[in-house]
Amino acid sequence: QVQLVESGGGLVQPGGSLRLSCAASGSISGIRYMGWFRQAPGKQRELVASIPRRGNGNYADSMKGRSTISRNNAENTVYLLIDRLKPEDTAVYYCVAESDGVLSWGQGTQVTVSS
Repeated sequence: QVQLVESGGGLVQPGGSLRLSCAASGSISGIRYMGWFRQAPGKQRELVASIPRRGNGNYADSMKGRSTISRNNAENTVYLLIDRLKPEDTAVYYCVAESDGVLSWGQGTQVTVSS
């Protein structure tokens, strides 16, 4: 079983930047993909970005050009940097890890974009 702990959420002004971090522990050897989902109030959870163990990240259209997902396999950590934040980016952001076809989820971290 994989445990995921997110950090880095908070209140940010529109146009600002934020970096989320997620540390994995437990049965980490089989993790292939890691990524981030988000869920805004009243909306479905949606994929923000994902990254394989080796290779480049993939992004939702709304995040392309203003976000970067990166991964440190030695430290079992995945990061999400979001620039030019908008109020519509306000959501709970969840870290996810895929291992042998099973998804593990973090508890989520709140990101609020407001002036």
